[in-house]
Amino acid sequence: MAIIGTLLKRGISIGESIDQEYSSPYDLQKLELKKLLIAASHTAFGHYYSFDRILEQFRNPGKYDFFNVFKQRVPVNDYNSIYNKWWYRNRNGEKHICWPGKIKYFALSSGTSESSSKYIPITKEMLKGVQRTSIRQILTLSKYDLPDRFFETGILMLGGSTHLNYNGTYFEGDLSGITTSQLPFWFQHFNKLGQKIARTRNWEEKLDEITRKAPSWDIGVIAGVPAWIQILLEKILDRYQVEHIHKIWPNLKIYVHGGVSFDPYKKGFKKLLGEPLYYIETYMASEGFIAFQAFPQRRSMRMVLNNGIFYEFIPFNEENFDQEGNLLPDPETLMIEQIEENKEYALLLSTNAGTWRYLIGDVIKFVSKEESEIVITGRTKHFLSLCGEHLSLDNMNKAIELVSDELNVNVKEFTISGIPYKSLFAHHWYIGTDDQVSAEEFKIRLDQKLKLLNDDYRVERSAALKDLFVDIIPTRLFYNWMKLIGKEGGQNKFPRVLKASQYAKWKCFVEAKDNLTS
Repeated sequence: MAIIGTLLKRGISIGESIDQEYSSPYDLQKLELKKLLIAASHTAFGHYYSFDRILEQFRNPGKYDFFNVFKQRVPVNDYNSIYNKWWYRNRNGEKHICWPGKIKYFALSSGTSESSSKYIPITKEMLKGVQRTSIRQILTLSKYDLPDRFFETGILMLGGSTHLNYNGTYFEGDLSGITTSQLPFWFQHFNKLGQKIARTRNWEEKLDEITRKAPSWDIGVIAGVPAWIQILLEKILDRYQVEHIHKIWPNLKIYVHGGVSFDPYKKGFKKLLGEPLYYIETYMASEGFIAFQAFPQRRSMRMVLNNGIFYEFIPFNEENFDQEGNLLPDPETLMIEQIEENKEYALLLSTNAGTWRYLIGDVIKFVSKEESEIVITGRTKHFLSLCGEHLSLDNMNKAIELVSDELNVNVKEFTISGIPYKSLFAHHWYIGTDDQVSAEEFKIRLDQKLKLLNDDYRVERSAALKDLFVDIIPTRLFYNWMKLIGKEGGQNKFPRVLKASQYAKWKCFVEAKDNLTS
Protein backbone atom coordinates (compact mmCIF):
# COMPACT_ATOMS: atom_id res chain seq x y z
CA MET A 1 0.00 0.00 0.00
CA ALA A 2 2.38 2.64 -1.30
CA ILE A 3 0.48 5.84 -0.51
CA ILE A 4 -0.69 5.03 3.01
CA GLY A 5 2.45 3.00 3.72
CA THR A 6 4.70 5.91 2.78
CA LEU A 7 2.74 8.27 5.01
CA LEU A 8 3.05 5.96 8.00
CA LYS A 9 6.72 5.16 7.36
CA ARG A 10 7.54 8.86 7.37
CA GLY A 11 6.02 9.25 10.81
CA ILE A 12 2.88 11.10 9.81
CA SER A 13 0.84 11.29 12.97
CA ILE A 14 -2.85 10.44 12.91
CA GLY A 15 -3.17 12.03 16.34
CA GLU A 16 -5.12 15.00 14.99
CA SER A 17 -7.82 12.72 13.62
CA ILE A 18 -7.99 10.81 16.89
CA ASP A 19 -8.07 14.06 18.86
CA GLN A 20 -11.09 15.27 16.88
CA GLU A 21 -12.74 11.86 17.22
CA TYR A 22 -12.68 11.97 21.03
CA SER A 23 -12.96 15.67 21.82
CA SER A 24 -16.03 17.87 21.80
CA PRO A 25 -16.35 20.38 18.93
CA TYR A 26 -16.62 23.17 21.50
CA ASP A 27 -13.34 22.22 23.23
CA LEU A 28 -11.48 21.86 19.94
CA GLN A 29 -12.68 25.21 18.65
CA LYS A 30 -12.08 27.08 21.90
CA LEU A 31 -8.48 25.86 21.90
CA GLU A 32 -8.07 26.72 18.21
CA LEU A 33 -9.20 30.31 18.74
CA LYS A 34 -6.90 30.65 21.74
CA LYS A 35 -3.90 29.47 19.70
CA LEU A 36 -4.74 31.85 16.86
CA LEU A 37 -5.09 34.82 19.21
CA ILE A 38 -1.81 34.04 20.98
CA ALA A 39 0.05 33.67 17.67
CA ALA A 40 -1.26 37.00 16.34
CA SER A 41 -1.30 38.96 19.60
CA HIS A 42 1.77 41.04 18.66
CA THR A 43 0.69 41.83 15.11
CA ALA A 44 -0.73 45.19 14.06
CA PHE A 45 -4.20 43.64 13.94
CA GLY A 46 -3.75 42.00 17.35
CA HIS A 47 -2.66 45.26 18.99
CA TYR A 48 -5.43 47.27 17.35
CA TYR A 49 -8.17 44.92 18.57
CA SER A 50 -6.55 44.18 21.95
CA PHE A 51 -6.10 40.44 21.59
CA ASP A 52 -4.52 40.41 25.06
CA ARG A 53 -7.86 41.54 26.54
CA ILE A 54 -9.69 38.78 24.67
CA LEU A 55 -7.19 36.18 25.87
CA GLU A 56 -7.82 37.19 29.50
CA GLN A 57 -11.40 35.94 29.08
CA PHE A 58 -10.24 32.36 28.55
CA ARG A 59 -9.63 32.19 32.32
CA ASN A 60 -13.20 33.14 33.16
CA PRO A 61 -15.66 30.43 34.19
CA GLY A 62 -18.35 31.70 31.83
CA LYS A 63 -18.61 29.25 28.94
CA TYR A 64 -18.87 31.86 26.19
CA ASP A 65 -17.15 34.87 27.84
CA PHE A 66 -14.12 34.60 25.53
CA PHE A 67 -16.34 34.29 22.46
CA ASN A 68 -18.56 37.23 23.41
CA VAL A 69 -15.58 39.53 23.98
CA PHE A 70 -13.99 38.32 20.74
CA LYS A 71 -17.18 39.29 18.88
CA GLN A 72 -17.39 42.65 20.66
CA ARG A 73 -13.82 43.66 19.87
CA VAL A 74 -13.24 42.24 16.37
CA PRO A 75 -15.64 43.26 13.58
CA VAL A 76 -17.08 40.95 10.97
CA ASN A 77 -15.18 41.41 7.70
CA ASP A 78 -15.86 40.89 4.03
CA TYR A 79 -13.04 40.99 1.51
CA ASN A 80 -13.17 44.73 0.88
CA SER A 81 -13.16 45.72 4.54
CA ILE A 82 -10.23 43.54 5.60
CA TYR A 83 -8.22 44.10 2.41
CA ASN A 84 -8.60 47.89 2.33
CA LYS A 85 -7.58 48.27 5.97
CA TRP A 86 -5.07 45.45 6.46
CA TRP A 87 -4.17 43.03 3.69
CA TYR A 88 -3.06 45.72 1.23
CA ARG A 89 -0.19 46.38 3.66
CA ASN A 90 0.95 42.77 3.25
CA ARG A 91 1.01 43.24 -0.51
CA ASN A 92 3.20 46.32 0.04
CA GLY A 93 5.72 44.11 1.82
CA GLU A 94 4.95 45.05 5.45
CA LYS A 95 5.42 42.39 8.11
CA HIS A 96 3.37 41.38 11.15
CA ILE A 97 0.09 42.84 9.93
CA CYS A 98 -2.62 40.21 10.54
CA TRP A 99 -0.26 37.28 11.10
CA PRO A 100 3.39 37.11 12.25
CA GLY A 101 6.00 37.54 9.57
CA LYS A 102 5.84 38.49 5.92
CA ILE A 103 3.22 37.11 3.54
CA LYS A 104 5.09 35.28 0.78
CA TYR A 105 2.07 34.03 -1.21
CA PHE A 106 -1.31 35.39 -2.27
CA ALA A 107 -3.98 33.16 -3.77
CA LEU A 108 -6.02 34.74 -6.54
CA SER A 109 -9.61 33.67 -6.00
CA SER A 110 -11.61 32.31 -8.91
CA GLY A 111 -13.87 35.35 -8.77
CA THR A 112 -17.27 33.68 -9.32
CA SER A 113 -18.94 36.14 -6.94
CA GLU A 114 -17.12 39.27 -8.04
CA SER A 115 -15.86 40.44 -11.41
CA SER A 116 -12.24 40.87 -10.29
CA SER A 117 -9.91 38.48 -8.51
CA LYS A 118 -9.30 38.73 -4.80
CA TYR A 119 -5.89 38.48 -3.15
CA ILE A 120 -6.09 36.04 -0.24
CA PRO A 121 -2.97 35.77 2.00
CA ILE A 122 -1.35 32.34 2.27
CA THR A 123 1.08 31.60 5.11
CA LYS A 124 3.41 28.68 5.75
CA GLU A 125 1.21 27.69 8.70
CA MET A 126 -1.83 27.51 6.44
CA LEU A 127 0.04 25.46 3.82
CA LYS A 128 1.14 22.99 6.49
CA GLY A 129 -2.46 22.81 7.65
CA VAL A 130 -3.66 22.01 4.12
CA GLN A 131 -1.03 19.25 3.86
CA ARG A 132 -2.04 17.77 7.22
CA THR A 133 -5.73 17.74 6.30
CA SER A 134 -4.92 16.24 2.89
CA ILE A 135 -3.06 13.43 4.63
CA ARG A 136 -5.97 12.86 6.99
CA GLN A 137 -8.22 12.47 3.98
CA ILE A 138 -5.82 10.06 2.27
CA LEU A 139 -5.80 7.93 5.41
CA THR A 140 -9.60 7.57 5.16
CA LEU A 141 -9.08 5.51 1.98
CA SER A 142 -8.60 2.54 4.29
CA LYS A 143 -12.40 2.68 4.84
CA TYR A 144 -13.09 2.08 1.15
CA ASP A 145 -13.33 -1.29 -0.56
CA LEU A 146 -10.22 -0.92 -2.69
CA PRO A 147 -7.89 -3.62 -4.05
CA ASP A 148 -4.27 -3.65 -2.88
CA ARG A 149 -3.14 -2.79 -6.43
CA PHE A 150 -4.89 0.57 -6.16
CA PHE A 151 -2.45 1.80 -3.52
CA GLU A 152 0.44 1.45 -5.96
CA THR A 153 -1.15 3.77 -8.53
CA GLY A 154 -0.63 7.47 -9.14
CA ILE A 155 -2.68 10.61 -8.65
CA LEU A 156 -3.60 13.18 -11.29
CA MET A 157 -4.31 16.56 -9.71
CA LEU A 158 -5.62 18.96 -12.34
CA GLY A 159 -5.27 22.45 -10.91
CA GLY A 160 -3.82 25.85 -11.63
CA SER A 161 -0.27 26.41 -12.80
CA THR A 162 2.50 26.03 -10.22
CA HIS A 163 4.38 28.72 -12.15
CA LEU A 164 3.56 31.67 -9.90
CA ASN A 165 3.94 35.35 -10.67
CA TYR A 166 6.53 37.15 -8.56
CA ASN A 167 6.50 40.95 -8.34
CA GLY A 168 9.54 41.40 -6.11
CA THR A 169 7.52 41.24 -2.90
CA TYR A 170 5.31 38.14 -3.08
CA PHE A 171 4.20 35.26 -5.32
CA GLU A 172 0.64 35.09 -6.64
CA GLY A 173 -1.42 32.43 -8.40
CA ASP A 174 -4.20 29.86 -8.00
CA LEU A 175 -4.42 28.25 -4.56
CA SER A 176 -4.13 24.83 -6.24
CA GLY A 177 -0.94 26.01 -7.94
CA ILE A 178 0.52 27.29 -4.67
CA THR A 179 -0.35 24.15 -2.68
CA THR A 180 0.91 21.82 -5.43
CA SER A 181 4.19 23.71 -5.67
CA GLN A 182 4.64 23.24 -1.93
CA LEU A 183 4.00 19.47 -1.85
CA PRO A 184 6.59 17.49 0.16
CA PHE A 185 9.25 15.97 -2.11
CA TRP A 186 8.25 12.42 -1.15
CA PHE A 187 4.69 13.06 -2.39
CA GLN A 188 5.83 14.16 -5.85
CA HIS A 189 6.23 10.49 -6.84
CA PHE A 190 2.48 9.95 -6.58
CA ASN A 191 1.50 13.12 -8.47
CA LYS A 192 1.89 12.01 -12.08
CA LEU A 193 1.48 15.48 -13.54
CA GLY A 194 5.13 16.29 -12.90
CA GLN A 195 6.69 19.70 -12.49
CA LYS A 196 6.87 20.59 -16.20
CA ILE A 197 3.15 20.05 -16.88
CA ALA A 198 2.16 21.49 -13.51
CA ARG A 199 3.99 24.74 -14.34
CA THR A 200 2.31 25.13 -17.74
CA ARG A 201 0.16 28.26 -17.82
CA ASN A 202 -1.57 27.73 -21.15
CA TRP A 203 -4.58 25.58 -20.32
CA GLU A 204 -4.94 23.98 -23.77
CA GLU A 205 -1.24 23.08 -23.83
CA LYS A 206 -1.57 21.52 -20.39
CA LEU A 207 -4.53 19.36 -21.46
CA ASP A 208 -2.75 18.36 -24.67
CA GLU A 209 0.37 17.27 -22.78
CA ILE A 210 -1.64 15.28 -20.23
CA THR A 211 -3.55 13.63 -23.07
CA ARG A 212 -0.29 12.70 -24.80
CA LYS A 213 1.14 11.08 -21.68
CA ALA A 214 -2.08 9.51 -20.39
CA PRO A 215 -1.45 5.94 -21.67
CA SER A 216 1.94 5.82 -19.92
CA TRP A 217 0.46 6.58 -16.50
CA ASP A 218 -1.28 4.22 -14.09
CA ILE A 219 -3.81 6.56 -12.50
CA GLY A 220 -5.90 5.52 -9.49
CA VAL A 221 -7.13 8.94 -8.34
CA ILE A 222 -8.12 12.04 -10.30
CA ALA A 223 -8.81 15.38 -8.62
CA GLY A 224 -10.09 18.68 -9.93
CA VAL A 225 -13.09 20.84 -10.83
CA PRO A 226 -15.74 18.66 -12.56
CA ALA A 227 -16.08 20.70 -15.75
CA TRP A 228 -12.35 20.66 -16.53
CA ILE A 229 -11.91 17.00 -15.58
CA GLN A 230 -14.77 16.11 -17.91
CA ILE A 231 -13.16 18.08 -20.75
CA LEU A 232 -9.85 16.27 -20.14
CA LEU A 233 -11.42 12.80 -20.13
CA GLU A 234 -13.35 13.54 -23.32
CA LYS A 235 -10.12 14.75 -24.95
CA ILE A 236 -8.31 11.52 -24.01
CA LEU A 237 -11.13 9.31 -25.29
CA ASP A 238 -11.26 11.23 -28.56
CA ARG A 239 -7.52 11.00 -29.18
CA TYR A 240 -7.20 7.28 -28.52
CA GLN A 241 -10.64 6.34 -29.86
CA VAL A 242 -11.62 4.27 -26.83
CA GLU A 243 -15.12 3.93 -25.42
CA HIS A 244 -14.31 4.80 -21.81
CA ILE A 245 -11.44 6.03 -19.62
CA HIS A 246 -10.89 2.64 -17.96
CA LYS A 247 -9.43 1.44 -21.27
CA ILE A 248 -6.60 3.90 -20.55
CA TRP A 249 -6.55 3.82 -16.73
CA PRO A 250 -7.94 0.42 -15.66
CA ASN A 251 -7.10 1.02 -11.99
CA LEU A 252 -8.94 4.34 -11.72
CA LYS A 253 -11.18 4.08 -8.66
CA ILE A 254 -11.58 7.54 -7.11
CA TYR A 255 -12.51 11.03 -8.21
CA VAL A 256 -11.92 13.79 -5.67
CA HIS A 257 -13.93 16.92 -6.40
CA GLY A 258 -14.97 20.19 -4.81
CA GLY A 259 -15.81 23.78 -5.54
CA VAL A 260 -19.20 23.11 -7.15
CA SER A 261 -21.99 20.60 -6.72
CA PHE A 262 -21.24 17.39 -8.59
CA ASP A 263 -24.90 16.46 -9.11
CA PRO A 264 -25.34 18.19 -12.51
CA TYR A 265 -22.22 16.41 -13.83
CA LYS A 266 -23.11 12.85 -12.78
CA LYS A 267 -24.83 11.89 -16.02
CA GLY A 268 -21.98 13.16 -18.19
CA PHE A 269 -19.33 11.41 -16.13
CA LYS A 270 -21.15 8.09 -16.26
CA LYS A 271 -20.79 8.04 -20.05
CA LEU A 272 -17.00 8.37 -19.76
CA LEU A 273 -16.47 5.45 -17.36
CA GLY A 274 -16.19 1.71 -17.78
CA GLU A 275 -16.96 1.05 -14.14
CA PRO A 276 -18.28 3.11 -11.21
CA LEU A 277 -15.98 5.39 -9.23
CA TYR A 278 -15.98 6.48 -5.63
CA TYR A 279 -16.78 10.20 -5.61
CA ILE A 280 -15.12 11.95 -2.68
CA GLU A 281 -16.06 15.54 -1.96
CA THR A 282 -13.67 18.06 -0.43
CA TYR A 283 -14.26 21.57 0.85
CA MET A 284 -11.11 23.60 0.36
CA ALA A 285 -11.54 27.33 -0.09
CA SER A 286 -8.81 29.87 -0.75
CA GLU A 287 -8.93 30.57 2.99
CA GLY A 288 -8.25 26.99 4.10
CA PHE A 289 -9.15 23.29 4.01
CA ILE A 290 -12.51 23.27 5.78
CA ALA A 291 -13.96 19.75 5.47
CA PHE A 292 -13.75 16.46 3.61
CA GLN A 293 -15.86 13.38 3.06
CA ALA A 294 -14.74 10.94 5.73
CA PHE A 295 -16.94 7.93 4.93
CA PRO A 296 -17.79 6.31 1.57
CA GLN A 297 -21.46 5.79 2.41
CA ARG A 298 -22.09 9.42 3.34
CA ARG A 299 -22.50 12.43 1.08
CA SER A 300 -21.74 14.84 3.92
CA MET A 301 -18.30 16.16 4.89
CA ARG A 302 -16.69 16.33 8.30
CA MET A 303 -15.43 19.75 9.33
CA VAL A 304 -11.79 19.95 10.42
CA LEU A 305 -11.91 21.58 13.84
CA ASN A 306 -8.29 21.44 15.02
CA ASN A 307 -6.12 22.64 12.18
CA GLY A 308 -5.77 26.41 12.22
CA ILE A 309 -9.35 27.56 11.58
CA PHE A 310 -11.93 28.96 14.01
CA TYR A 311 -15.48 28.92 12.65
CA GLU A 312 -18.47 31.12 13.33
CA PHE A 313 -21.91 30.51 11.91
CA ILE A 314 -24.37 33.22 10.83
CA PRO A 315 -27.99 32.06 10.45
CA PHE A 316 -28.79 32.60 6.78
CA ASN A 317 -32.04 34.51 7.20
CA GLU A 318 -33.59 37.94 6.68
CA GLU A 319 -32.37 39.15 10.08
CA ASN A 320 -28.75 38.82 8.95
CA PHE A 321 -28.81 39.21 5.14
CA ASP A 322 -30.61 41.48 2.71
CA GLN A 323 -32.36 40.26 -0.45
CA GLU A 324 -29.16 40.48 -2.49
CA GLY A 325 -27.22 38.34 -0.03
CA ASN A 326 -25.33 41.22 1.56
CA LEU A 327 -24.54 40.91 5.24
CA LEU A 328 -26.48 43.30 7.48
CA PRO A 329 -24.79 45.21 10.36
CA ASP A 330 -24.26 43.36 13.65
CA PRO A 331 -25.24 39.87 12.49
CA GLU A 332 -25.89 37.07 14.96
CA THR A 333 -22.93 34.67 15.08
CA LEU A 334 -22.73 31.31 16.79
CA MET A 335 -20.05 28.84 17.84
CA ILE A 336 -20.26 25.30 16.55
CA GLU A 337 -21.91 24.01 19.72
CA GLN A 338 -24.73 26.55 19.33
CA ILE A 339 -25.84 25.56 15.83
CA GLU A 340 -28.91 23.48 14.97
CA GLU A 341 -29.11 20.67 12.47
CA ASN A 342 -30.81 21.23 9.10
CA LYS A 343 -30.63 25.02 9.30
CA GLU A 344 -28.58 27.09 6.87
CA TYR A 345 -25.57 29.11 8.06
CA ALA A 346 -23.09 31.41 6.35
CA LEU A 347 -19.49 30.78 7.40
CA LEU A 348 -17.10 33.19 9.10
CA LEU A 349 -13.45 32.13 9.35
CA SER A 350 -10.55 33.21 11.52
CA THR A 351 -7.40 31.43 10.37
CA ASN A 352 -3.64 31.05 10.65
CA ALA A 353 -3.30 33.07 7.44
CA GLY A 354 -4.40 36.29 9.14
CA THR A 355 -8.05 36.01 8.16
CA TRP A 356 -10.28 37.35 10.97
CA ARG A 357 -14.05 36.91 11.22
CA TYR A 358 -14.07 36.75 7.42
CA LEU A 359 -17.23 36.02 5.44
CA ILE A 360 -16.21 33.56 2.70
CA GLY A 361 -19.65 33.56 1.07
CA ASP A 362 -20.53 29.88 1.42
CA VAL A 363 -23.75 28.61 2.99
CA ILE A 364 -23.71 25.24 4.76
CA LYS A 365 -26.09 23.02 6.68
CA PHE A 366 -25.29 20.55 9.46
CA VAL A 367 -26.65 17.06 8.91
CA SER A 368 -25.00 15.79 12.10
CA LYS A 369 -24.11 18.15 14.93
CA GLU A 370 -22.52 15.38 16.96
CA GLU A 371 -20.06 14.47 14.20
CA SER A 372 -19.73 17.99 12.71
CA GLU A 373 -20.91 16.68 9.33
CA ILE A 374 -22.05 19.32 6.83
CA VAL A 375 -23.26 19.77 3.27
CA ILE A 376 -22.79 22.92 1.19
CA THR A 377 -26.14 24.33 0.11
CA GLY A 378 -25.01 27.41 -1.82
CA ARG A 379 -23.50 30.87 -1.67
CA THR A 380 -24.78 33.96 0.09
CA LYS A 381 -25.02 35.72 -3.27
CA HIS A 382 -25.67 32.70 -5.48
CA PHE A 383 -29.38 32.50 -4.89
CA LEU A 384 -32.36 34.29 -6.32
CA SER A 385 -34.96 36.12 -4.31
CA LEU A 386 -36.32 38.88 -6.52
CA CYS A 387 -39.77 38.68 -4.96
CA GLY A 388 -39.45 36.20 -2.10
CA GLU A 389 -38.88 32.98 -4.09
CA HIS A 390 -35.67 32.20 -2.12
CA LEU A 391 -34.31 29.90 -4.79
CA SER A 392 -31.09 28.36 -3.49
CA LEU A 393 -28.18 26.88 -5.39
CA ASP A 394 -29.14 23.55 -3.89
CA ASN A 395 -32.62 23.87 -5.46
CA MET A 396 -31.09 24.75 -8.83
CA ASN A 397 -28.62 21.86 -8.88
CA LYS A 398 -31.26 19.32 -7.88
CA ALA A 399 -33.80 20.57 -10.42
CA ILE A 400 -31.25 20.43 -13.25
CA GLU A 401 -30.26 16.90 -12.23
CA LEU A 402 -33.90 15.71 -12.18
CA VAL A 403 -34.78 17.26 -15.54
CA SER A 404 -31.58 15.93 -17.13
CA ASP A 405 -32.47 12.40 -16.01
CA GLU A 406 -36.06 12.67 -17.25
CA LEU A 407 -35.07 13.98 -20.68
CA ASN A 408 -31.89 11.87 -20.89
CA VAL A 409 -29.65 14.84 -21.69
CA ASN A 410 -26.22 15.72 -20.38
CA VAL A 411 -26.22 19.25 -18.95
CA LYS A 412 -22.61 20.25 -18.42
CA GLU A 413 -23.14 23.86 -17.37
CA PHE A 414 -25.96 26.24 -16.53
CA THR A 415 -26.50 29.75 -15.22
CA ILE A 416 -29.50 31.87 -14.25
CA SER A 417 -30.34 35.52 -13.76
CA GLY A 418 -33.34 37.37 -12.40
CA ILE A 419 -34.73 39.97 -14.80
CA PRO A 420 -37.54 42.58 -14.87
CA TYR A 421 -40.58 41.34 -16.82
CA LYS A 422 -43.97 42.98 -17.44
CA SER A 423 -43.54 45.34 -14.46
CA LEU A 424 -42.69 42.33 -12.29
CA PHE A 425 -40.06 39.57 -12.60
CA ALA A 426 -38.85 36.49 -14.47
CA HIS A 427 -35.91 34.07 -14.41
CA HIS A 428 -33.67 33.60 -17.45
CA TRP A 429 -31.88 30.23 -17.62
CA TYR A 430 -29.04 29.27 -19.95
CA ILE A 431 -28.62 25.50 -20.22
CA GLY A 432 -25.34 24.20 -21.65
CA THR A 433 -25.73 20.85 -23.40
CA ASP A 434 -24.60 19.32 -26.69
CA ASP A 435 -27.62 17.00 -26.82
CA GLN A 436 -30.79 17.75 -28.78
CA VAL A 437 -33.58 18.91 -26.48
CA SER A 438 -36.62 21.17 -26.74
CA ALA A 439 -36.16 24.41 -24.82
CA GLU A 440 -39.91 24.54 -24.18
CA GLU A 441 -39.99 20.98 -22.81
CA PHE A 442 -36.98 21.71 -20.61
CA LYS A 443 -38.64 24.87 -19.34
CA ILE A 444 -41.90 23.12 -18.41
CA ARG A 445 -40.15 20.35 -16.50
CA LEU A 446 -37.68 22.71 -14.82
CA ASP A 447 -40.55 24.87 -13.60
CA GLN A 448 -42.36 21.81 -12.27
CA LYS A 449 -39.34 20.53 -10.39
CA LEU A 450 -38.59 23.90 -8.81
CA LYS A 451 -42.17 24.16 -7.60
CA LEU A 452 -41.84 20.76 -5.93
CA LEU A 453 -38.47 21.59 -4.38
CA ASN A 454 -39.28 25.08 -3.11
CA ASP A 455 -42.64 26.20 -1.68
CA ASP A 456 -41.72 29.89 -1.87
CA TYR A 457 -40.93 29.53 -5.56
CA ARG A 458 -44.26 27.78 -6.16
CA VAL A 459 -46.16 30.60 -4.43
CA GLU A 460 -44.33 33.36 -6.30
CA ARG A 461 -44.89 31.67 -9.68
CA SER A 462 -48.56 32.47 -9.19
CA ALA A 463 -47.79 36.02 -8.11
CA ALA A 464 -44.78 38.26 -8.89
CA LEU A 465 -42.57 35.72 -10.70
CA LYS A 466 -44.43 35.80 -14.01
CA ASP A 467 -42.33 33.50 -16.19
CA LEU A 468 -39.06 31.76 -16.80
CA PHE A 469 -37.11 31.68 -20.07
CA VAL A 470 -34.81 28.84 -21.07
CA ASP A 471 -32.11 29.07 -23.74
CA ILE A 472 -30.39 25.84 -24.78
CA ILE A 473 -26.84 26.69 -25.90
CA PRO A 474 -23.67 24.73 -26.81
CA THR A 475 -21.50 23.94 -23.80
CA ARG A 476 -18.45 25.47 -25.48
CA LEU A 477 -19.95 28.96 -25.06
CA PHE A 478 -19.49 28.69 -21.29
CA TYR A 479 -15.82 27.72 -21.71
CA ASN A 480 -15.24 30.31 -24.45
CA TRP A 481 -16.58 32.99 -22.12
CA MET A 482 -14.29 31.86 -19.29
CA LYS A 483 -11.35 32.00 -21.67
CA LEU A 484 -12.38 35.44 -22.89
CA ILE A 485 -12.39 36.89 -19.36
CA GLY A 486 -9.10 35.17 -18.45
CA LYS A 487 -10.55 32.52 -16.13
CA GLU A 488 -9.96 29.33 -18.09
CA GLY A 489 -9.08 26.12 -16.23
CA GLY A 490 -7.75 25.48 -12.76
CA GLN A 491 -10.09 26.32 -9.94
CA ASN A 492 -12.28 28.63 -12.01
CA LYS A 493 -16.03 27.99 -12.11
CA PHE A 494 -18.74 29.64 -14.16
CA PRO A 495 -21.09 31.57 -11.82
CA ARG A 496 -24.43 29.85 -11.36
CA VAL A 497 -26.22 33.13 -10.67
CA LEU A 498 -25.47 36.21 -12.77
CA LYS A 499 -25.80 39.72 -11.44
CA ALA A 500 -27.44 42.33 -13.68
CA SER A 501 -24.11 43.66 -15.01
CA GLN A 502 -22.77 40.14 -15.65
CA TYR A 503 -26.04 39.11 -17.28
CA ALA A 504 -25.97 42.00 -19.75
CA LYS A 505 -22.45 41.15 -20.94
CA TRP A 506 -23.15 37.41 -21.05
CA LYS A 507 -26.38 37.90 -23.01
CA CYS A 508 -24.57 40.00 -25.63
CA PHE A 509 -21.83 37.37 -25.87
CA VAL A 510 -24.29 34.50 -26.37
CA GLU A 511 -26.30 36.41 -28.97
CA ALA A 512 -23.25 37.39 -31.01
CA LYS A 513 -23.47 35.63 -34.39
CA ASP A 514 -19.81 34.60 -34.48
CA ASN A 515 -20.19 32.78 -31.16
CA LEU A 516 -23.30 30.93 -32.26
CA THR A 517 -21.83 29.78 -35.55
CA SER A 518 -18.18 29.12 -34.63
